[in-house]
Amino acid sequence: MTKPRVLISDSMSSQAVAVFEDRGVDVVQSSKLSEAELFEMIGEFDGLAIRSSTKVTAELLEHAKNLKVVGRAGIGVDNVDVPACTRRGIVVMNTPLGNAITTAEHTMAMMLALARHIPQANSSTHEGKWEKSRFMGIELTGKLLGLIGAGNIGSIVASKAIGYGLHVQAYDPYLTEERAARLGVRKVDLDTLLASSDIVSLHVPKTPETANIISASAINKMKQGSMLINCARGGLVDELALLAALKSGHLNGAALDVYEVEPARENPLFELDNVICTPHLGASTIEAQEKVAIQIAEQISDFLLNGAINNAINAPSISAEEAQVLRPYLQLAQCLGLFVGQLTEDPIKTLTVTYGGDANELNVSPLTVQVVQSILEYHSSYVNSVNAREVARDRNIDVIEAHNEGRDEYPCRITVGVETESKSRSISGTLIQNRPRVIEVKGIPLESKLGEHMLYITNDDKPGVIGAIGSTTAERGINIANMHLGRDGRNGNAMVLIEVDEPLENEDLDHLRSLPNINNVRYLHFPALQ
Repeated sequence: MTKPRVLISDSMSSQAVAVFEDRGVDVVQSSKLSEAELFEMIGEFDGLAIRSSTKVTAELLEHAKNLKVVGRAGIGVDNVDVPACTRRGIVVMNTPLGNAITTAEHTMAMMLALARHIPQANSSTHEGKWEKSRFMGIELTGKLLGLIGAGNIGSIVASKAIGYGLHVQAYDPYLTEERAARLGVRKVDLDTLLASSDIVSLHVPKTPETANIISASAINKMKQGSMLINCARGGLVDELALLAALKSGHLNGAALDVYEVEPARENPLFELDNVICTPHLGASTIEAQEKVAIQIAEQISDFLLNGAINNAINAPSISAEEAQVLRPYLQLAQCLGLFVGQLTEDPIKTLTVTYGGDANELNVSPLTVQVVQSILEYHSSYVNSVNAREVARDRNIDVIEAHNEGRDEYPCRITVGVETESKSRSISGTLIQNRPRVIEVKGIPLESKLGEHMLYITNDDKPGVIGAIGSTTAERGINIANMHLGRDGRNGNAMVLIEVDEPLENEDLDHLRSLPNINNVRYLHFPALQ
């Protein structure tokens, strides 16, 4: 088996190289590549590990014919064209926890520096001045801190701030009352937070919903004399509105580690004495850089070697342990999707995947994606587990995930149903000794093993049909490995699933279609069962 290859194109701890090598991944580290050099060599690699310097653009991806995963050693993926990666089926990962403590500590350092004017007092003292009265500060104890965002970093800031004696409130649409109580914070709406907080600190990603969340209107709602801290992302704050509020005295101070334009070599906020600025240092500690480098190397290796997906921006997460447990279920989902996909020629309107039995206890999102991918393989030129749902959306396919909690004769059941303009079709399967088994097709009970090469035949339930099929296959040198029958009632509709040793030619299929009482004959291929 050929080793996967990974390129590290930004400066990164040598620990990342060690992880890749220990895991059996070929790795090349080259942090000073020009854009042209990167374009020229990226086609050789299965994985790309980056920090913030490398720009993963749609143009770069045109040259990345073998690329399967992009790993960002850090949180923000502003330098990655995630939609373009998704369209090409490339997993994008980050390391959201690796620098959480470091960024939270930087936030607290900024808070203390704001409260006590430490940078300004340091500069003054270095100049030989002794301006005690000029740098009168405030105590943090008893003040009200407002957190916009209470995720990984925000919750750590809350814990540290409470330790300093601050009262903490938080605005976060995803924060439950129960979690707020565990964190020791009060959950409030945004307007309440802005109007009552002595210090407001941002801890959200930049999205269309959060861009300029601290707008001119929001700043006007902030408490007179309050302070603002942003160690999250540039673009969350309207910098011109902040400049005006600081000049007017409406806000007492601000501490910024991130900016709308970076590197921020020029900014009118730099001219104000009541603004503390650092050059995006939130994650810049030795410990954090080693942690995120090791973490992204482990995640990329796990994906390339085992199929595990951790901290992905554009794909369901599957741990290495889950990947092992899900493997037979994924094979079943693949087979069911392939079965339906090969029989469905009309555009699909609705695709429903229903889980029953012990399948309900699983992380079923990857299974649904596998079904979608397998069906669309027969209707789209390029689809995989990363872009399957997007391809389905582009084709206006409504994907529904459902659960059946009722009793079943089988320990697990997955049912795939599709609706087109003209018809509906469903197939159910289970696992027996961890091997896929069909148990129902179009409502007809039919327990059948699956092999790589299968014949699917529907027929009228009349005497002599099975004999005619056997005779015809024998005449044409088609060896039958297994045959399974099902019908919906006496003299009604019936079907046959036959496992054969080799693929069938169109001429073979035409002979079978010409037999009396035969309605449909299809050859089905299941490469998953090779």
